Amino acid sequence: MSEDQKKQLERQLWNIADTLRGKMDADEFRDYILGFIFYKYLSEKMHIYADEILVEDGIKYQEIDESADEGQEFLEAIKEEALEHLGYFLKPSELFSEVARRGKGNGEGESKFILDELAAILNHIEQSTMGTESEDDFNKLFEDLDLTSTKLGRTEKQKNELIVKVLGHLDQIDFQLANSESDVLGDAYEYLIGQFASGAGKKAGEFYTPQQVSKILAKLVTMGKTKLKTVYDPTCGSGSLLLRVQRELKEKGGEVFNFYGQELNRTTYNLARMNMILHDVHFAKFDIKQEDTLEHPQHIEDRFEAVVANPPFSANWSASPLHMTDDRFSQYGKLAPKTKADFAFVQHMIHQLDDNGTMAIVLPHGVLFRGAAEGHIRQYLIKDRNYLDVVIGLPANIFYGTSIPTCVLVFKKCREEADNILFIDASQHFEKVKNQNVLRNEDVQRIIDTYASRETIDKYSYVATLDEVRDNEYNLNIPRYVDTFEEEEPINLDQVAGDLVELEKDMQDTDNTIADFCQQLGIKAPF
Repeated sequence: MSEDQKKQLERQLWNIADTLRGKMDADEFRDYILGFIFYKYLSEKMHIYADEILVEDGIKYQEIDESADEGQEFLEAIKEEALEHLGYFLKPSELFSEVARRGKGNGEGESKFILDELAAILNHIEQSTMGTESEDDFNKLFEDLDLTSTKLGRTEKQKNELIVKVLGHLDQIDFQLANSESDVLGDAYEYLIGQFASGAGKKAGEFYTPQQVSKILAKLVTMGKTKLKTVYDPTCGSGSLLLRVQRELKEKGGEVFNFYGQELNRTTYNLARMNMILHDVHFAKFDIKQEDTLEHPQHIEDRFEAVVANPPFSANWSASPLHMTDDRFSQYGKLAPKTKADFAFVQHMIHQLDDNGTMAIVLPHGVLFRGAAEGHIRQYLIKDRNYLDVVIGLPANIFYGTSIPTCVLVFKKCREEADNILFIDASQHFEKVKNQNVLRNEDVQRIIDTYASRETIDKYSYVATLDEVRDNEYNLNIPRYVDTFEEEEPINLDQVAGDLVELEKDMQDTDNTIADFCQQLGIKAPF
């Protein structure tokens, strides 16, 4: 598919959102649009897979008579195969295209009532996985698709007509799933998630990391690698960051074998699971859990080759003294402040990082220089463990919902350059787009190239020895290491004086013109 066709698909999908826009908040109609796209995806994958199985029998999946004994035998055999291969099952009558067709009714303008049927089908998708390996991945996956909500309309008829309209629009779009090499729908899904994030204000940070920031983190943890056994995101949101790591490796002909993530928000957790499946990640290859990562970690016994995260900035957490007996925090001697959990996430991620792994995390700038417990933790990470590898300063106003400047910290337990820390100041390298600052591809690439070369570049990067960091009392504020001061040209006072004389002359000419106009009009001059 060409770039133009890809953009056309993105526009088609986003335009369908117009059907719901204005009737409910962006984060509410997001759940309906993305949920129905996912249902259509599951249906088409099921249809394609079933047709492949039935080739030898010379029939198509939709030709099976579900009421006949022979048809039931076919369905049982296909279901067994589908649950193992796809992780779920849909009967021919439950396919998206069939439901959309039934919703249109007789084609004379009167749509058929399908809400109860649709709700039953979505429930059946989940129920089909009960007792199988994919059960956890599909459990309550469609719970945010509330077809009884008054947001869809005051009456059942209004709700039905709206849903029928949305399904009808989606049914006309070709997802091109038969092309196994194409991830166009996955790209379009990511585009929609980004579009919803940009319109969701502060809530966006709960489920989305800007694409270019994701690209930086992914490139950092995959540098020098073509394969990763595991990648983990403890605050995975919609799963976009995990999938970005996969994309980076795919571009090098490699892959990620297993994805792990945890997400607190239930709706976003459902979105992450959908996103994984929709990007053709087999259900056996991802393990996404829903819980509070700091209070109830779900993968605590595992160690990961790559760890990435964009945790909520300066979030509250319990900071309970009980955590001092937790292996994630006990060795540091102090806990992150109750109102700033940033370093708690760092400590958690380091605990989960494998000895040969790389970890990259986005944090607010304050973690670089704040004192008290945070200063103590920061010093321990550098002086006692020597895990900090790189500090990267990003531009302000690149995240949805906050304008604060941020940084990326890279940690390794076995560092190749163990006697220094690289500082990169990329804060002034961006493009302003409307009211948001955006990292360009060249800005991202310069960060990655500098990380790879690990060199001092005037006004951009600095390789600081551990002694220098110690002399700065483990304060990592980037201007202490990267001098970005631009010396201004000396002021020519004679020229300034001449400019003032010219300005005075121009003002006098203007006053004379105004006085002349006033005299002609017979009114008093204003001076």
